[in-house]
Amino acid sequence: MEDQFIIEKIKNPETQEYGFNLLCKEYQERIYWHVRKMVIDHDDANDLVQDIFVKVWKNLGKFREDAKLFTWIYRIATNECLNFLKKKKRKYFIPINDVSKELSNKIDEGHLMDGDDIQKKLQKALLKLPEKQRIVFNMKYFDELKFNEIAEITETSVGALKASYHHAVKKIEHFLNDD
Repeated sequence: MEDQFIIEKIKNPETQEYGFNLLCKEYQERIYWHVRKMVIDHDDANDLVQDIFVKVWKNLGKFREDAKLFTWIYRIATNECLNFLKKKKRKYFIPINDVSKELSNKIDEGHLMDGDDIQKKLQKALLKLPEKQRIVFNMKYFDELKFNEIAEITETSVGALKASYHHAVKKIEHFLNDD
């Protein structure tokens, strides 16, 4: 579905709710999986996705259309994930490495995370990456976004993103080869 069609429906007070429903239908699953890769836990991801779309609804009037609608929503989702992880760290007074350890344990529990051993091992490797590298890797590898799209979402230069991605790949390879 074309973003412009959705935006037109959202801007019209008579079709605003219909437009927002179209927006959710178009992007909710992709946003869910982006969030899920960041926070691991299904329930946390569901809660965050709801919060993200509430935030999108409240801020639709601020969308300037200088970026793609998807890019704007992705930026909101990424920021919400980072804020969630920071709050989790502060709430329990634990270092981010221990949050990563907790998320890694959720991967082992298995009932919330689908996938074979290789996928679980990759998810654990991703948790060992710094946040920025993990975000870039997820967007490039799993979501198959181009570096210029990631640059718009993260407001980072393409060169810095390529370097982050390269470092992430090397660290993941090292982790997978050591185990």
